[in-house]
Amino acid sequence: MKNLFAGTQSSDDIKEVYLESIEGQDEVNEFTLGKNTSSILLSDPKLLGFMAARHKFVTKMFDGFDKVLEIGCQEGFGSLLVAPSVRHLHAIDFYKPYIDSSQVRFSDRGINITFEAADVLNHIPGEDYQGIFALDVLEHIEKSEEDKFMTNIVNALSEHGTCIIGMPSLESQQYASKASKIGHVNCKTGSDLKAFCLKYFHNVYSFSMNDEVLHTGYFPMSHYLFVLCSSKR
Repeated sequence: MKNLFAGTQSSDDIKEVYLESIEGQDEVNEFTLGKNTSSILLSDPKLLGFMAARHKFVTKMFDGFDKVLEIGCQEGFGSLLVAPSVRHLHAIDFYKPYIDSSQVRFSDRGINITFEAADVLNHIPGEDYQGIFALDVLEHIEKSEEDKFMTNIVNALSEHGTCIIGMPSLESQQYASKASKIGHVNCKTGSDLKAFCLKYFHNVYSFSMNDEVLHTGYFPMSHYLFVLCSSKR
C-alpha cells in the first residue's frame, strides 16, 4: 500500500478508506473520448460543462421514459448522461465519422445506447418515441428546411410524446466566438422559437440557460434557449 501513495503524513487508516472508495476501478477499462470531444476538452473545457448541463436538463425531463431519440448526438458525450435515466436511447447524427467512432467506443460497454447515421431532413429512423431531443441542431438548419425538420420529429413521436429543442439565442451571437458561430444560420429569439414550435405542439414551455444555470428569465438576456413541447397537433 505504501507504494501507492506519495508522502508519509497521511495515516494508514485514511489510505485504507481511500482504497475502499475506489474499489472496483481496476476492473474498468478506460473510456476514450472522440476526437472532437477531446479537442474541446483540451482547448476550451468549460464547453463540456455547458454540454453536460444541457443534457442534464433533458435527463430530468425524460426520466423514466422507455424509448428516446437524440438528434445530433455527435460523439455520444451527452448521450452518456441521458442514457441511465431512460430504458433505451437511440442516437443519430448526419456526420458518419461521429457515428463510426461512437459505435466502436461504446460497443463493449453494455450501455443502453444505439447509434445510427441519419439525416433528420431525410427521415428519422424508428417511430413512436416517447421523447425526442435535439440540442444545438436547429440553428444549423436552413430556415427553408425548418418545417421539414420539425414535421419529421412530430411524425416520429408517439401520440403523447415530448420534444425538447435547445439552441443558442439570437442575442447571444454577438458575443459568440468565430468557431461557435460557424454554421449558425437559423438562431432565434426566445419568442420566435416558442412561436415556431407552437405550429406543431399545443403546449410549449420555455426555459433559458446562462452557462450551466437554468432559469425562466428575460429572453434577450439568455445565452441558450430550451423549449419543452407536448401534445402534438
